[in-house]
Amino acid sequence: MNTTLIQMTVLMLCGAGWRLFSLQGLSADQTRLALTSVVYYFFLPAMVLDVLWKADIGWQSLQYSALGCATIALGILFSWLLAKLLRFKNSQTGAVILAAAFPNVTYLGLPVLEQAFGGWARSVVIQIDLFAAAPMVFTVGIALARYYGVDQEEKPKSWLGFFNAPPFWAAFLAVLLNLNHIPAPVWLAGLLQKLSAAVAPLMIFSLGLALSWRAIRFRNLPYIVPVIVLKLLLLPWLALHLADAVQLQGQFKAAAVMDLAMPSMVLGVVLCDRYRLDSSLYATAVTVTTALSLLSLPFWFGVL
Repeated sequence: MNTTLIQMTVLMLCGAGWRLFSLQGLSADQTRLALTSVVYYFFLPAMVLDVLWKADIGWQSLQYSALGCATIALGILFSWLLAKLLRFKNSQTGAVILAAAFPNVTYLGLPVLEQAFGGWARSVVIQIDLFAAAPMVFTVGIALARYYGVDQEEKPKSWLGFFNAPPFWAAFLAVLLNLNHIPAPVWLAGLLQKLSAAVAPLMIFSLGLALSWRAIRFRNLPYIVPVIVLKLLLLPWLALHLADAVQLQGQFKAAAVMDLAMPSMVLGVVLCDRYRLDSSLYATAVTVTTALSLLSLPFWFGVL
């Protein structure tokens, strides 16, 4: 696990270092947008198709979905209670809830779990993302951002519209092919494996591009402590017990809990900007929890 995190850290630092040099005149934000767009629209759908086409889809998929949704829901509840208790402003409350409740299950979870457990763990990550985390983000997460922020659209976009995206279409196709027991041609299987191999390093490098120590503000630190406690300590502990409740066992339980123990998701920055939540607070939460996860993830790996 430590070797894996060292590799991930070096690759993230390479991405973070881009901010200092802006090679070829490309800023970190421009480079991140290009990379994440290519991953989201091309490489990630190929991985989803590759993984879910061969995955054991059934009762275990429902277990991953129940575990992911329950853990995120508890994160929302506890962070909301803390925000009420500490009397945060609306913009801060929305940012804290998003940062504490929603983990970076794919961009960090995928490469970490793949290196720590093996290639089979990609199926765990993809199913938790597509069957739990992403649906929760695009429904409850956006609803919370709208409630605590400012929505300038006269006619808000339908929640269902967010699922009209390449990874979800790839998942639909993969599940259809899987359940009908249609084998993948050798040439296509090889192509999908090669495309899938590009996802993890590009995601880690993009995550490094998104991190900025300049985003850390001392005024945000009192709000970050509850996020750290919830995101890196309490929620993984709850997920550990929820996994028993949904009857996940062995390596599948370990991989699922580890995925939900990841730091704050990067996508929340977009929601904070869009709905005028405290983006600086959220950016600080992402940077700090990602840095501290280098300590918390080995701890939970040891526990599991």
